[in-house]
Amino acid sequence: MIKDDTAEVLAIDGREVRVTHPDKPYFSKPTKLSKIDLVRYYLSVAPGALGGIRDRPLVLKRFVDGAEGEAFYQKRAPAKRPSWLRTVTLSFQFPASAGRTSAVWLSR
Repeated sequence: MIKDDTAEVLAIDGREVRVTHPDKPYFSKPTKLSKIDLVRYYLSVAPGALGGIRDRPLVLKRFVDGAEGEAFYQKRAPAKRPSWLRTVTLSFQFPASAGRTSAVWLSR
């Protein structure tokens, strides 16, 4: 396997953010967009979009192989993260389905 070390460094709010594999296809059909295209879109909508998520815990829905690939949810902050990335610790009860009654109640 050949390791691809291509990256683009963006200056955002006085910080440098390294975007690895910027040319990696994210959407390939029917719209063709790369990872850096998606990053630039996020930057363009950030002023309006951040109002809804500012100071809230986040769950990331990740698509390692692009949007047409299989997704997974990442709830924990990565161990290797920039020192400026805020994190919060949550402690709460999750509902657990124990059968049809629980499933119906949770889906209502």
